[in-house]
Amino acid sequence: MTADISTTTPATPDRTPADDDRRRPELPRRRGRFGVHLFLAAVSLAFLAPLLLAVYASLRPYEETAQHGYFSLPEHLSFDYYRKAFTESGMGHYFTNTLIIAVPAVLITLFLAAFVAFAVSRLKVRGGIVLLMLFTAGNLLPPQVIVTPLYVLFLKIPLPWWMSDSLTLYDSYWALILVNVGFQIGFCVFVLANYMRTLPQEILEAAIVDGAGLWTQFWRITLPLCRPALAALGTLEFTWVYNDFLWALIFISKPDKLPITSSLNNLRGQFFTDYNLLAAGSVLVALPTILVFLLLQRHFIAGLTLGSSKG
Repeated sequence: MTADISTTTPATPDRTPADDDRRRPELPRRRGRFGVHLFLAAVSLAFLAPLLLAVYASLRPYEETAQHGYFSLPEHLSFDYYRKAFTESGMGHYFTNTLIIAVPAVLITLFLAAFVAFAVSRLKVRGGIVLLMLFTAGNLLPPQVIVTPLYVLFLKIPLPWWMSDSLTLYDSYWALILVNVGFQIGFCVFVLANYMRTLPQEILEAAIVDGAGLWTQFWRITLPLCRPALAALGTLEFTWVYNDFLWALIFISKPDKLPITSSLNNLRGQFFTDYNLLAAGSVLVALPTILVFLLLQRHFIAGLTLGSSKG
């Protein structure tokens, strides 16, 4: 006796309308994401286009771009303009001047702003909200309004010879440091105060129970937790102070004390300006800010996204 053996396949469940409803939004969602990515790529390209054009022009001889235009295909590419821009403008000396101004200004701004933000957000001092509003409102004051009062004031403030060879605050690095600290501290207080409000209050309460004093609560507990915000602010502040051009022209009279942004003037001729050489100098000037961003990129991005996962 033989038995018929039939192969059976497992039954597949029938598709339900709910499954179809779940599959339908996938295609529009992918199209939406593609559109967002395309828009972000276009915006990024629009922002990068001037920098890319400057880099492209700095690698070509001026005679070639004058004859064929800046958007033509290159015949010769070289880094000669970069060497020439660095040597002819004395850029190394101006880089040192800028670091003397920018580094202390950023450190002092962040240190003082952290003090004020800690008092406003964690200690619940009287009038803390009003104080925060005053610091924030200081950012709305146009710098041009107080140019003349500050100029007269700095001429009358004496300094010892080891701080300023002019014996006044005018024509010294301290003038640029103080004015940048004064204008940038309001923004830093506003950002740090709001960031400190997101820190768990239980951490400070536990530290107080363990006998931590006020300085310990600030220096050893709060500041380490604010590292992403401090890194993001440090990157922004260094870029703003580094790129400052107005205050240096007003408060510095000796050319050898000017910051790096003023060195580009040395690449402009009296009767003729080689714009390819000027483009190479501009790229060299921008390199330190790019380097600072790359070094602090991880903390900078973390600072920008702070609070995004909170309810």
